Amino acid sequence: MMYPLVTDLAGDGIPVAVTCRVLRFSSQGYYQWRRKPVCDRDLSDAYLINEAIDIHTDDPAFGYRFIADELEAKGFVASENRVQRLCSAQRIWSTHAKKRGLNRRPGPPVHDDLVGRDFTADAINELWLTDITEHPTAEGKLYLCAVKDVFSTRIVGYSIDAHMPAALAVDALENAVAIRGTTKAVVHSDRGSQFRSRAFVRSLARHGLAGSMGRVGTCADNAAMESFFSLLQKNVLDAKHWQTRDELRLAIVTWIERTYNRRRRQRGLGRLPPVEYETIYSVANAA
Repeated sequence: MMYPLVTDLAGDGIPVAVTCRVLRFSSQGYYQWRRKPVCDRDLSDAYLINEAIDIHTDDPAFGYRFIADELEAKGFVASENRVQRLCSAQRIWSTHAKKRGLNRRPGPPVHDDLVGRDFTADAINELWLTDITEHPTAEGKLYLCAVKDVFSTRIVGYSIDAHMPAALAVDALENAVAIRGTTKAVVHSDRGSQFRSRAFVRSLARHGLAGSMGRVGTCADNAAMESFFSLLQKNVLDAKHWQTRDELRLAIVTWIERTYNRRRRQRGLGRLPPVEYETIYSVANAA
């Protein structure tokens, strides 16, 4: 939902009518939302999700059917199908369940591991990490490939698409290079097929970037990017049930560019947002 963005822009002096016209929804709908920002259905879903998480935390072996039974015993009214949908969206699965698509064996590496699980950097554009995440909408899944600069944790490039071909990873890398310019960064990824593709390898070589791949089963490789994806999940992906890919795409871009990179303060950066941290570093180095 983009109504909160309308409120923010109105605070910056942009008329509500203008923003609504650009985003292609009615100002009447916006004012109705202002009177009641959270609908009853979303509020009910939030209570169910919170209780489902508590139930699953107590016994991780519980799948959605057992969770539905427990919810009913606690006085909640929700169909089994609704509980399944909410549990699936929140990735609440039984520890005994087979998670399709998550246990595929990665292919052989096409690069050496130049990082050695040392995910630190002393300067901008020294080490980039890249990975892919996905989220469902009513139209189908939407995929995001992001590139993060380890030094400042800034997202320096990304690509969003309805499919997950090698072009998704290539476009994210090209986006990062377009924003950052020529650099000799090490680009570290897992062994996903998109990052092992010839197109991605050629893109690295064309821009003088050094590819790096971690070992199989090294959880630290994923954890370094999961910190960002976890924030995205909590603040955007799980914020509502997304009807269209375009709606979710706009929400992701807005959150990355307006909130994460420019407003969200991080303790590891001295309580500064990534962009401000980089600015201070660049000024200090130029002095």
